[in-house]
Amino acid sequence: MTLRGFLVVVLLVLGAPVLAAPGPVRRDVVPTPPPLMMFYVVNGAPDSCGRGCNSWIAVEGQIDAAAAVRFKKFLQQVGKGNLPIYLASPGGNLDQALAMGALLRERRATARVGRTIVGDCGFEAQDSAVCVKLKQSGRELRGDLFTKGTNCNSACPYLLLGATNREVAPDALLAVHTAKVVVHFRGGAPPAEVRQAAAERGRVHADRMLSAYILKMGVDIGLFELARSIKFESQHVLTREEIMRFGIDRREIAETPWKFENSVRSMVSKSVAMREDGGKSWRLSQWRIICSSNEQFELNFQRPALAASAMLPTVAISDDGPTPQQFNVPPVKLMGFEIWSLRMTRASVQNLAKVSQFEFTESAQATDGKRMTRAAKFSTEGLAGALTTLAATCPQPKNLVLRQTVEAESATK
Repeated sequence: MTLRGFLVVVLLVLGAPVLAAPGPVRRDVVPTPPPLMMFYVVNGAPDSCGRGCNSWIAVEGQIDAAAAVRFKKFLQQVGKGNLPIYLASPGGNLDQALAMGALLRERRATARVGRTIVGDCGFEAQDSAVCVKLKQSGRELRGDLFTKGTNCNSACPYLLLGATNREVAPDALLAVHTAKVVVHFRGGAPPAEVRQAAAERGRVHADRMLSAYILKMGVDIGLFELARSIKFESQHVLTREEIMRFGIDRREIAETPWKFENSVRSMVSKSVAMREDGGKSWRLSQWRIICSSNEQFELNFQRPALAASAMLPTVAISDDGPTPQQFNVPPVKLMGFEIWSLRMTRASVQNLAKVSQFEFTESAQATDGKRMTRAAKFSTEGLAGALTTLAATCPQPKNLVLRQTVEAESATK
């Protein structure tokens, strides 16, 4: 028996498998399909997508079987601007992802991994019917960007590869696995050997298409080999070293802008991934600014703890001031990390926000007595606006509140 006499439709799917809940299936219940992949233009605060950038294109959701056609039409409507594109997707149809990637390459686009929170949705959930309708309306929307914990998985990383400029924030996630070949037959149900032959042809086609695409986009074929080794039911989150080695994002230092976070405690934070040890490893560090009042702030720097052989470590930052500002010694050590702190006034954090970069210097004494010093420059992108938001949440200084109370009492006498 051969494939002749059957119409064979092969779908290449990348994405987390949907697992059915145990128990009997009700035939009168039709599962709600996920919304089609959405594309929309967003306007945010000044510098929200980089210095001088306040507008971007959001691409989010499952990559469906007609996503590339709609994406092409959307890009034609947007025009030949240079808006950066932010991706947030669990994956989906591989053919469509590669076609969309080719559109990014034609556009010479900049693509990043990040999710958009649309402010126009108000208190509605971002995946609610009301909010989805807004995102599909074709209107330009108001919103904000976040990279922390944003996923670009399965087929999504290949869409990202199409961009001329690719940036993956240190707190965003890229995950890959092998493609699943789904074969549909029309004209009857063929025997098992026919189904197996069709699936194998689909697999060969997928491997050939994907490997050629990866090489065309200037990425190392090792990405294909790694993805092919991961079962469809699982996923491999790419390390920073793999992202660099495969040529997805070749930056020596990858950092997020400063963002205001309103969680258990209000703060301003950023993450940095920095290549070190001659390029053999990467280190992720965290920066946070918190306040005890709207006049008193603390800058925290967190890094993996140094080896026991490194003695008398110091950490300092420099802006345009005459002398570096030294962090408190010794740092707090917690679960394999060091947390350094620096007390700052409102004026000093504002001065830090005025420069485009600040210099960060680390030093430690080796066992041979030599002092080892390493310096790097980090961006203050987003810091000014984030500090303004943070300051509005900070309490008044206690002595200022007391003085205002005394003055108020004196005025009534």
